[in-house]
Amino acid sequence: MPASTGERLYVATSLADAVAALADRGSAGAPLAGATWIMRAPIRREELRSSYVGIGGIAELCAVELTDGEIRIGACVTHAGLIAALAGVEGCDGLVAAAGGAANPAVRQMATVGGNLCASDFPASDLSPALLCLDASVELRTPGGRERMPVGRLLDVRRTLEPGTLVTGVVIARKSLRTGHARLPLRKAGDYPVAIVSMAVALGSEGSIEDIKVAVGSVEASARRWPQLEEQLLGRPLDPARAHELAKAGAGVFAGRESVEAPGWYRVQVLSTLVRRAAQAALAA
Repeated sequence: MPASTGERLYVATSLADAVAALADRGSAGAPLAGATWIMRAPIRREELRSSYVGIGGIAELCAVELTDGEIRIGACVTHAGLIAALAGVEGCDGLVAAAGGAANPAVRQMATVGGNLCASDFPASDLSPALLCLDASVELRTPGGRERMPVGRLLDVRRTLEPGTLVTGVVIARKSLRTGHARLPLRKAGDYPVAIVSMAVALGSEGSIEDIKVAVGSVEASARRWPQLEEQLLGRPLDPARAHELAKAGAGVFAGRESVEAPGWYRVQVLSTLVRRAAQAALAA
């Protein structure tokens, strides 16, 4: 049985225990693992929840499992853990680069995959675009059972998930892909990026693009795919220079968000350069 809902921190001993504790606390509670986003809530002038459910000690949430058909990443796997588990795995170069470029080494040791995806007020997530272009799905547990949805769907509904809903992992189908990830920080490593572009490409036997996914992060409030650019790139060899020119001509489909770090127009302007860099990284993978 979950401890009293009056506790400020309850440490769950199992996945079922965590789901029940979160359901008992309703909108007043939230899961806690790495806490890198939660601990900075006062800086953002946000109210802390009255109760948290610690999930970082639940073994199944901290594992990365690779089978012939898929990769499953537990929600409490850290950025550093993701890098260690997936470095050198086919199709994961972009995702590993995303995890390795995020924040700084100290944060990467603590920040989790699930926390990164569920932080609805964090548009500068590196993992979101990297997972979008891998067609990843998210596993959830609720008091009523299990559910799976595409990452893009989670990004759309994460603010309105029912109390007691817990993201438990991310699943990626294993495919023969070349992937790349490019980001533009303002001044130095550790800064939030102005813009992010992730790319995943399936090339045919003659080098033409059979399938391509391009995702953009940090430009708008949430990461999303760039289907117009994908359609233009299909059926021809991946040429970073051509991708740059097409992105430059078509970047107007994005409405850059304004912030103290960078104006919206600048976020959109740099996208074409990042598309070229992501394409170059994918070809080098």
